[in-house]
Amino acid sequence: MIRIFTAYLFSTLTCLSAGAQEIPQPGNYLAYQVQENLTMDGLLDESAWQKAPWSDPFLDIRGKEFPEPVQRTRMKMLWDKENLYIAFHLEESDLWATYTERESVIFQENDIEIFIDPDGDTHHYYEIEINALGTLWDLLMTRPYKNGGKPINGWNINDFQYAVHLEGTLNDPSDTDQFWALEMAIPWKSLSQSGPRYRAPEPGEHWKINFSRVQWQIEAEGNGYKKKLNPETGKTYPEDNWVWSAMGPINMHIPERWGYVQFSEITVGEGTASFQIHPDEKVKAELRIFYEAQRKLFASTGHYSKRRSELGVESDLKDVSFEVSESRFKISAPSTIAENGRWYITEDSRIWQE
Repeated sequence: MIRIFTAYLFSTLTCLSAGAQEIPQPGNYLAYQVQENLTMDGLLDESAWQKAPWSDPFLDIRGKEFPEPVQRTRMKMLWDKENLYIAFHLEESDLWATYTERESVIFQENDIEIFIDPDGDTHHYYEIEINALGTLWDLLMTRPYKNGGKPINGWNINDFQYAVHLEGTLNDPSDTDQFWALEMAIPWKSLSQSGPRYRAPEPGEHWKINFSRVQWQIEAEGNGYKKKLNPETGKTYPEDNWVWSAMGPINMHIPERWGYVQFSEITVGEGTASFQIHPDEKVKAELRIFYEAQRKLFASTGHYSKRRSELGVESDLKDVSFEVSESRFKISAPSTIAENGRWYITEDSRIWQE
């Protein structure tokens, strides 16, 4: 049953409308619980980390049909009642990082980036960027840029613990480096907007999450590195974006396309579980088809519509409700679980349940 539904969901996600470009299948990861204390030192030598499974290697942000990254990146996750733990292993032949000031635009050099949307509504999601020096840029996005979102750089991830471990010499082109590793503990309360009422996820719950490694082509310059220039244009080569869950466009700010982390009640190393998508993901995916159809209609005609026929959407959803004004719309459909109310989506892409 789960296998059949999952296949249906992913086929729904591949086409927002007839003729639309294919959307990559979202990744998924099962995070097991940890009972021992983890020291944030970047070494990942605790038994819990040794037992936690590595993710598949990162791939090009555009999808698996594009060239594989030339250096491997993997991640793993654990959790307990206080923190989400994430570890990264990044193969790197030339360790390079110069930004040292917090809130620098770190992706102008090589970095690793974490994106988290706990409630999956595509709004008020978190972005964390860290380079091999351990310099941090943490921000809160009000909504995706395509919907007028603004980054709130004044948001700080309180009580965040992390450490970088280097196997090699930073900013030294005279040798060949091996990798850098990053280990972090993100407190649940720092990802909560409900103040003292915060809670850890329930076992079986899943969050939207993704990771991106920004990698530039560099070359030696004196005792350090610089970005490599394309001789045909005289400009630097564009950066590579290697991600855990492919996006399609070169754009991380499409939260609905991120992957899923599911939180298991099993202690790491004491058993295995299988990832199971929530059946309401099908409802949300189809509401997004209506959302895209409304945006397309508005772009061509200047108005939204209450009529399925005008939107040109074929959907199995029953009891779809439309509220439309000159500049706004709200579309809803019932949850697959009778007592769980309805799902709503609005013109700013926010999707929620009530």
